[in-house]
Amino acid sequence: MRPVGGILLGIYADRRGRKAALLLVIALMTIAIAMIAFAPTYAAIGVGAPLIIVLARLLQGFSAGGEFASATAFLTESAPAHQRGFYGSWQMVGQGAAVLIGAILGTVLTRSLTPEALDGWGWRIPFLFGLIIGPLGLYIRRNLDETSTFLQSRRSSTGGQSSGSLLASHVKEMFACLGMVVSGTISFYVILIYIPTFARTQLQLPLDQAFLAQSIGLACEVVMIPIFGALSDRVGRKPVMIAALVLDLLVTYPLFSWVSASPSFGALLTMQIILCSLFGVFNGPISTALAEQFPTRVRATALAISYNLR
Repeated sequence: MRPVGGILLGIYADRRGRKAALLLVIALMTIAIAMIAFAPTYAAIGVGAPLIIVLARLLQGFSAGGEFASATAFLTESAPAHQRGFYGSWQMVGQGAAVLIGAILGTVLTRSLTPEALDGWGWRIPFLFGLIIGPLGLYIRRNLDETSTFLQSRRSSTGGQSSGSLLASHVKEMFACLGMVVSGTISFYVILIYIPTFARTQLQLPLDQAFLAQSIGLACEVVMIPIFGALSDRVGRKPVMIAALVLDLLVTYPLFSWVSASPSFGALLTMQIILCSLFGVFNGPISTALAEQFPTRVRATALAISYNLR
């Protein structure tokens, strides 16, 4: 559902505005989280229970598809010309902080609850926590001002090239952006999704230690993102991202080999800090680098397509 939501919500953002799209996205996500948090059990309503969860997950995917493009367009269009890298980096800071909070919750829950309690009701706690963010996010986004760049583009678009033909003329840029996003996505799934499983199943380390190492690594990533987003305003987006990818390529295999040969919490933590920090370097300029490839009139749609087809 992410590509579907990305395209439809991207079109909505380019026609109705970044603010309108951001409001719609968080409203849909809040509804989906509430459906999961309060879903009846299978014992209570039978097959209806998993159907509710599947429907909620589809709605989550749909709304998540429009978040990156709308938020990135808003941030970069709100920024002074010489600080677009720094402003755009806060999109990735938000993503990193969200994963960090999830990892911390995972650490706390796995240490505090028995496996039976976690399976029975504890898994709902992160979703209930997420519901707190919904009303707060709606309040913040309702009080945003639409970007002047979007308003100016909408006023000057009458009689010009159609949005469809303008989008078609930027296919090359969309493929380039897809390549950049794929690079980051591979790192995301290896570092933040796979390594806790790897630590548990291959290194035989306790799951709470895996989450703790991940949390510390994520904190390092979140710190690095705005620093290197700001650096990209001085030296350019390409040098920063290329340096991060080259270093990532050079160190990943040696780190995995070292940790596999001598599994310990200290080794896992060292690997997570190094890999998460490099991921933060790459993520610093990437949002702005993607947004700068497209004109305002089709920026959200093109970003959504490039980002969600990864």
